[in-house]
Amino acid sequence: MPKAITLTDFGGPDMLRWTDVPLPQPGEGQIRVKVKAAGVGPTDLALRSGRLKAFSLQRNAVLGFEVAGTVDALGPGVTGTRVGKEVAALLFDLGGYAEDAVASMWVEKPTSVPWAAAASLPASAEAAAGVLRQLGVKTGDTLLVLGGGGAVGLIATQLAVAQGIKVVSAVGARDDALVTSLDATPVRYGAELVDAVRSVGAVDFAFDASGKGVLADAIALTGAADRVITLSDPTAADFGVALSHPAPERAPHALEDTMPMLAQGRLRLREYTTMRMQDAGEAHRLLESGQVHERVVLTL
Repeated sequence: MPKAITLTDFGGPDMLRWTDVPLPQPGEGQIRVKVKAAGVGPTDLALRSGRLKAFSLQRNAVLGFEVAGTVDALGPGVTGTRVGKEVAALLFDLGGYAEDAVASMWVEKPTSVPWAAAASLPASAEAAAGVLRQLGVKTGDTLLVLGGGGAVGLIATQLAVAQGIKVVSAVGARDDALVTSLDATPVRYGAELVDAVRSVGAVDFAFDASGKGVLADAIALTGAADRVITLSDPTAADFGVALSHPAPERAPHALEDTMPMLAQGRLRLREYTTMRMQDAGEAHRLLESGQVHERVVLTL
């Protein structure tokens, strides 16, 4: 039987176990991917802990929204790819921490893009493009990105700047130079965040890509909860703020638009480190403890 990291119960990283699972079968319009690499995102950590109630998880769920690997099987109605093709895929129903995953949205992986980089793109690109579209940000607007140095925040910043949107990016000190190089204005998290942002200018919209409890500040700066979207803050409903949900119709061309940019060096990803898939629990522990500041990509 194939293996996967399953979530045995909500709680700490030790709830993640490497175990046998049934081989997933692709349905209509889906492919099965033999996984080479799977990205670990902040939403994964929030789901595992049980803090994020908006997603309904069954017992022994397999986390992971994004993978890269080779096409292993085609479901009914699939065209434009074939078994053996190298792809990066977005998993709307999770399942990435596994030897095999089923996907309904994917893009061919250029040979110049490493497996780990390809696995770092899908969920971040969809979230970045999708949230910008949901917010309705347009040329000339000012966007506050909270967590602008993170995987999603970096892509959102680059996509926004390319559209002529001014970006103010809340980051830690280590990411000042990075976001400045992307033509965004860095500001610091903390008690002075609101004043720091206002000193730069008025903000039209805010994308909370950090989930660090700054929704009240984001609403104060934009003037309305419906001008704010958060990636993973579990208190979103308390503030009347929308929680980002990946969906096929939200940003249908996100992968097709961003993968060529990545291959051509026109899109910068968050730096990443790799760990064995079997060590997913340790990866979660390191990320939560702050001992790892890069993205973590699980590999097989």
